[in-house]
Amino acid sequence: MVAFLTKLSAFQVFQLLPKTNCKKCDESGCMAFAVKVIGRQIELEKCTPLFEEKAYEKQLKKLQELLIPLSDALETGIILEEEKCIGCGNCMIVCPVNAAENPESSAGIGVAPEKEENVIYVIKDGKSKIIDITKCRRYVDKGTHPFAQCRVCEIYCFTEAIKILI
Repeated sequence: MVAFLTKLSAFQVFQLLPKTNCKKCDESGCMAFAVKVIGRQIELEKCTPLFEEKAYEKQLKKLQELLIPLSDALETGIILEEEKCIGCGNCMIVCPVNAAENPESSAGIGVAPEKEENVIYVIKDGKSKIIDITKCRRYVDKGTHPFAQCRVCEIYCFTEAIKILI
């Protein structure tokens, strides 16, 4: 279970970085580095001053704690906590990808087994399951902008089983 429920932002990461813009991480500055950390395009360890200089010890610890939820999230920043899911199907119904690939799902009809590989959400055994996260509008290949704005699955999940961290 994820205890961290607020959205993570690059600015939160930036505030805890050394802010020296030393470029040892091969980025143009600390803010660019922070954006890539949140997008999981670069590891925190690339900020060598943070790990090598004692002056940044407290900041490093706070950063590591702040970023823990990202390790539980999918590439899109989505976390699906099945124990909270009641199988209502809202995620399946409102997902634009599901609607495009399986129009019946918009009417509350389940996804036919032969169409499952084309959708993101299905309901199985009374719980929402993510079938293929690479179909999600939030999913991007490494090196491209990681912050697509689609959040409908999170918005319509009234049990808060779906969280989007970024």
